[in-house]
Order: sequence, then structure tokens, then C-alpha cells
Amino acid sequence: MNINQLETLITISKTMSFRKAGELLNLTQPAVSAQIKSLEDEFGTVLVDRNQPVTLTDSGRVFLEHAYRILHTVEDLKQRLADMESIPQGNISVGTTASIAVQILPRVLSYFQNQYPLIKPSIHSMTSSQILSSVENGSVDIGISYLFDKNSTVESSVLYYDTFELIVSPNHPLAAVGHATANDLHHLPLILMTPGTAVRRFTDKLFRELEINPQVVMELSSSEEVKRVVELNLGAAIIPKNCVANELRLGTLRLVNLDEIETSQPVVVMYKTGRYLSSAMLQFLNDLKGMPQTKFLGSE
Repeated sequence: MNINQLETLITISKTMSFRKAGELLNLTQPAVSAQIKSLEDEFGTVLVDRNQPVTLTDSGRVFLEHAYRILHTVEDLKQRLADMESIPQGNISVGTTASIAVQILPRVLSYFQNQYPLIKPSIHSMTSSQILSSVENGSVDIGISYLFDKNSTVESSVLYYDTFELIVSPNHPLAAVGHATANDLHHLPLILMTPGTAVRRFTDKLFRELEINPQVVMELSSSEEVKRVVELNLGAAIIPKNCVANELRLGTLRLVNLDEIETSQPVVVMYKTGRYLSSAMLQFLNDLKGMPQTKFLGSE
């Protein structure tokens, strides 16, 4: 059964003629007959009484009722699909790190809720390495993460630049100095994030470049845990600056500038190369990439 056959049956019911139906549908009379015969064979019943004037059988009238319903459903589907193209809507799964989720997503999601209430993002917190693999295998639609290496399997655009900063307790000796050198990092007790996290990837890369064998006193899985332990003056840590905005304002943590060490790192939005982009994904990506850096970093 196909839509054309249903339309043919409906037209016959209106014109009561195979010939007139063919004229309206731009079909030959044999083509009209063949379509009706195909429907009758498929459903094992006679739909049309071919005596003049042509009428529908009892089975044909029941079939006609359902044909109208099916065509209405098809038209509704076409309209809904057209609306999805003109009015961005749909579900989007976003993978991002816990720290980025805390930093930027409340502002970003509030914007999309106001501008595009039919776009429904779901947020999945994971490590930066998990984000990349999840985007590649399609388990999330979009990833927002720190970019460390170019990858041909994903398309990426820089949203803003974050900085990884050395933080200490106000009671730490470096708090009064306010800056540190690469040499200081050689003997500084450090609290590190666990392997696989963006911060750990950054610090490992930094230590390799500076040929530093760090004095690790603790490894923790979340930036919140790291901050609490640093506040207790159990060690120093390197962490995204935006993560500690509230603590810096309250004075429970202090920033220590790392002299002559590049700590800037791009945060990107990424999606799998070559994948189909729905209207919701296109709108989400375009608006996200068009946001000024202040939208992500806030006013802290």
C-alpha cells in the first residue's frame, strides 16, 4: 500500500468514475484500475463496485474512512517536519566537564530556554577524554570541552579561553608573594586532579615541558574537592580560574601568578565530522559560537 493508492480510492469515491479519477490524478484509466486492484489484492477484499455508476462496497467505505485518517496523519507529519526546520526544536545531548558545567551552562541554558523553548538540551558530565570519545561514537550530540589536540574526527570551534591558575590557601607562604616560577613548582606540594580530567592533562603537559617531577600529596576527582583541601592548606593546586571565582571573592583562596608560563587553554564546542545536524543542533551551535566571551565568563 502506498499514499498514491489511497488518494486514488478517495478520488474515485468523489467522482464515481475510474475515467474521471484518472483525469484529476493525471493517470490513465488502466493505471487507476491497477492501483485499486493492488489494494484489493493486498487486503483480500473488494473495495469498489465497478458497475455504473462506480460506488464503494461496504469494505470500501470502511477502508475510505481509514484512508482519510492515514492521509491526515501524513500531512500532520509533513507539517511537523517543516516546523522543525523553520522553528528549531528537538532534544540535544551535550557532554561537558563538571567544571565547565558549573562555569557556563547556567547562563547558556537560561539563554536557550528564553530564546528557543522547544530546544531541550540534556547535560552529561564527564571527563575531557570521555567527551571526545562520546562525540565520536554518537552517544552525545555535542561536546563542550578544553581542546588539547586537533582531531580530524570532530569539527570544533573555540568558544572562549580559560586559564589554569595556581591556587593556595591565604595562609600559604606563596599567598603573600603572589607569584611563582617554574623552579618553585619543583618542590611545591601539589594536589592534582585524577588522570583523564582536563586539568590533569594540562598539568601533566606542563610538567613534561618544564621537566618537573611534581610532589603529589593527593589526587582528587573533582574541582570542588580540590578547592576544599587547598583551603585547609594541605597543598597548592592548578585549577581553572573560573572555578574559584566565588572563593577568591570570599578570600578563602588566593591566586598565584605563574611567571613566564602559558596557562591559557581554549574551550571548544565540538560535534562529529560529517554527521547530520538537525535544526535544533544548528541553532544551538550557531548561537553558542556567536556568543561573546563575557557570556561564558560572566562578570566575576
